[in-house]
Amino acid sequence: MATKSRHDLRAARHARLRRKVEGTTERPRLAVFRSLKHIYVQVIDDVNGVTLASASSDEKEFAGSGNKDGAKKVGELIAKRAKEKGISAVIFDRGGFRYHGRVASLADGAREGGLEF
Repeated sequence: MATKSRHDLRAARHARLRRKVEGTTERPRLAVFRSLKHIYVQVIDDVNGVTLASASSDEKEFAGSGNKDGAKKVGELIAKRAKEKGISAVIFDRGGFRYHGRVASLADGAREGGLEF
């Protein structure tokens, strides 16, 4: 039996997590993806299959800051964009990543921006 890659293991953790976490129209899912250079986040309504808002450290104003400070700014930006759409409460989906480092910084920034989870 072949060993699984880090990507396969993360995908399995995310699938396990997604069995429990579902975004609704009233309380959408805040989904995080962390690459080696950047961090991406989306607010998703799973009932209608629609992305309501998104932000990433890949955008021009961040100039490639995918570190913890950049993740916190991305969290604040997604909170601002979600508030503009009338979203105040979300369900946090860490995407199979550990709640640590950049993922935790993003969550802290989103909370400081006014999102509840």
